[in-house]
Amino acid sequence: MNVLIIGSGGREHALAHNISASQKCSSLYVAPGNPGISQFAICLEISIDDHEAIIRKCREHDIKLVVIGPEMPLVLGLADLLRENNILAFGPSASAAKLEGSKFFAREFCRRYQIPQPEFKRFINAQKAKEYVDKIGPKCVVKADGLAAGKGVVVCQTKKQAYEAIDMMLSGGVGDAGETIIVETCISGPELSAFALIDSKVVTWLASARDYKRAFDGDIGPNTGGMGALSPSPEETNTLRDQIMHKILIPVAKGMVLDGAPYTGILYAGLMLTKAGPQVIEFNCRFGDPEAQVILPRLQSDLLELILIHCNQKQESATVSFSNDIAITVVMANKGYPGKYKRNSIIMDMDDIPLDEDSYIYHSGTGTNQKGQIIAKGGRVLSITAKAKNFREARLKAYKTVKKIKWDNGFYRTDIAKY
Repeated sequence: MNVLIIGSGGREHALAHNISASQKCSSLYVAPGNPGISQFAICLEISIDDHEAIIRKCREHDIKLVVIGPEMPLVLGLADLLRENNILAFGPSASAAKLEGSKFFAREFCRRYQIPQPEFKRFINAQKAKEYVDKIGPKCVVKADGLAAGKGVVVCQTKKQAYEAIDMMLSGGVGDAGETIIVETCISGPELSAFALIDSKVVTWLASARDYKRAFDGDIGPNTGGMGALSPSPEETNTLRDQIMHKILIPVAKGMVLDGAPYTGILYAGLMLTKAGPQVIEFNCRFGDPEAQVILPRLQSDLLELILIHCNQKQESATVSFSNDIAITVVMANKGYPGKYKRNSIIMDMDDIPLDEDSYIYHSGTGTNQKGQIIAKGGRVLSITAKAKNFREARLKAYKTVKKIKWDNGFYRTDIAKY
């Protein structure tokens, strides 16, 4: 079978790495892909926003399945268009992807189906939002309603921080995503990312992970798209997994069916493990990034076979197997990220870096210059992943690889999975 993956980041590199190993994969295409992916897949120069061009390429290359990596094409209805053209699509419909596309939609959905979450209110007026902050207290979370590439959330400790976040978002600081904002009460506890495969009411637990959102060591600095991750989460237990399934994931699946928008594909529930139990921070309608880079290396099942079973509505018969190993990933980013940063600095001798067994370098924001050298084009540039029997070994192995990378303009956190 010919398969197309949509996207160009570390998540798509991890997806491509797994799918390319399947005996069911005849040819693998990725649009637009990146230099790392091009080592084992055919990269197509198509924008992920050009849905009609994607359909044309599917016909041209006899592509039977499209795996959609990023959230924006899902929210804009690429999965719907593919299915209308009789092409299998792995990912939810636009109506189901609103769980990620609109934080207010997700909050109202959880309220309607009694799924645990913090208290919240929606605002389009800065003064009213500030009055709500005065009421609930300065420790709060201000969120842009729409998609903001992981940068539309500000966790506030003071009234000044909350006011500034409100003004920034409602004045266009995160673009159209901040035309409407959500102000939430601040909840506390360890964070856990829960991943499930859902086909309407059929819910299959996949894995847990922990994401490190803050830019700098010690969980300080601005929120980013993720500076590292580990899987499984240290907090995961059989009891907690059952609790998450029955109080959150299964009710979400049933609620979407009742709403007339059955969910299909990966659902990622970002959770806070409070003293009262797990509560929903957010939903993502796809594999996370960098969470995919620690979940997929642990997957022992054939990913492509699992996706095909799901797309053919036979998910109940699927067997999903993960190794008991620990995987961690360290993200190397451009200095200045998530703010302004220099583009196109050279990462030296990438092809010559020796990798230990169960070690991976996933490309995210990379490209090539006229000399064919790897350059850093984006904010988050590389995800260095290692898998081992325990946290200590995985950390040592990952950071050993990080130190081999010759990139003067890169920075990374040194405390990922440090226990």
